[in-house]
Parts: sequence; C-alpha cells; structure tokens
Amino acid sequence: LLLLDVISVSWPWNVAVGTMQNKLIAQGEDVADQILRRLKHVLPHIARLCLIATFLEDGVRMWAQWGEQRDYISSTWNCGSLLANLFVVINLFGQLGACGMILARFQVVPAIGVLFGIIALQTIMYSILWDVRFFMRNLALAGGLVLLLAETRTEGKTMFAGVPSTGINKSRNYMQLAGRLLLVLMFLSLMHFEFDLLRFVEIVVGGALIALVAIGFNTKLSALVLVLWLSILNVVLNPWWMIPSDRPMRDFLKYDFFQTMSVIGGLLFVVALGPGGVSLDEHKKEW
Repeated sequence: LLLLDVISVSWPWNVAVGTMQNKLIAQGEDVADQILRRLKHVLPHIARLCLIATFLEDGVRMWAQWGEQRDYISSTWNCGSLLANLFVVINLFGQLGACGMILARFQVVPAIGVLFGIIALQTIMYSILWDVRFFMRNLALAGGLVLLLAETRTEGKTMFAGVPSTGINKSRNYMQLAGRLLLVLMFLSLMHFEFDLLRFVEIVVGGALIALVAIGFNTKLSALVLVLWLSILNVVLNPWWMIPSDRPMRDFLKYDFFQTMSVIGGLLFVVALGPGGVSLDEHKKEW
C-alpha cells in the first residue's frame, strides 16, 4: 500500500516534468528552425569555411615551415631532398588550391578528391596510421569531407527537379550517416581526459550532445547547441594567439583550435542539411 501511495504521488510529478521537458525541447527546435531559416543562405558558406579550416592552416604551415617539413620527411624516409620538397609542394598547393575551389564552388567534387588524397598521403608519410588519436582525427576529417560531398549531392538534386532520384537520396542519406559517425571520432580525439572541472564539463555535456547527433535524435537542435558550446570552449581552451611564437605549446593549441573549427564546420553542415534518412528524427515521422 505504501508503494502504491508513493507511485500515486510521484506519477503526476513525473508526467509534469516529462511534459515540461518536451515543451522545452519543442521550443528549442523552433528556435533552431528560425535561426536556420534566417541563415539558410549564409550557413553553408560558413560551414565550408570552418570545415576546411584545418586544410587551410596546414597549407599555410607548409609554406611557413617548408624547411622543417622537408627535413623531417627526408630524414624519416631517407628519400632525399627532391622527393621531400615534392611532398611539401603537393601538400601546399594541393590543400590551398582545393580549398580555394571549394570556397569558389568550382569543381567541388574533384577538389574533395584532392583533399581525400592529401589525408591519405599524410597518414602514410607522417606514420599517423600507428597513432590512434591522430588517425581518428584524419578519419573525422574524411567524415567532414563526406558531409561536404553530401551537400553537393543535394545541390545536384535541386538542379533536376521532378526527375526521380531514389538512388541519389539513398546514397546521400548514407553519406550523412557516415559523416555524423566520423564526427564523433573527431570529437573524441579532441577530448583531454584531465582532472580539471572545465574539461570534465566539456566531456559530459559535449559527449551527450555528440551522441544525439550521431544517432540523429533532435539533431539540428543538438548540433546547433554543440556548435555554440564548442565555439566558446575553443576560444577559452585553445588561445594559441596568446602564446609566443617560439613556444612549442603554440603549435599544439593552434592545431587543436583548427581541428575544432573543422568539427564545428561538420556540425553546421548537419544543421543545414539535417540528419538524413538514416536517423531517429526521420523515423519519428512514422511513429
């Protein structure tokens, strides 16, 4: 009888809390939709710039540290200065050229292919394959490029309105799923598991939001909140511009800063494109 009394008392409270929670989520989704409607023409451009920020920074670094990169490749692979210089040239012009093409919306698919090739080349030449953390980051960068490729599929679809596009839709849905899952790898690789309150909050809050993005539940709202969250933390935790240029810590923070920018770019694509057909949000429409 006591158990029944407890249940009878707590039941209305649980229902009220659940109703309030659903109401808050619905209001948040409305706000996300309003933001998306107002920024729908600007958001894809911002997403592209953020997504390729890592490649832009790396291309500029190849120019600024040409001698160091050449000497590292030459000594690591014992390949001589000619091949080492060729590696730097490919990375420099390949990344900056491809990024310029993507921003200009000129031959985007070949440009994405070049960046995929750069990721594969660096994975081999820098022996990233054996470093789990950096390998995860390269996989996540590939996931961001997959989302960019999915966006080009969306643009191609709008050019041929009225033409059956079942195959295009299906491939685009799986591209969006792959991109979302690979963004999780990038997020995990950015985490620093240290005994620090701010880092702990970053892991808990960010982990919950990226999990929602991965399964495609309340996706646009979760991705938008995570964009705001990561943007604030990126400035607070990775202020590389405040570190003197002769300190090694500057390069580490700068690397993390631009990698985080790429995650933000991928999440902005999730906000702009939606989760795709392979997601809980899509299945909710059938419930």
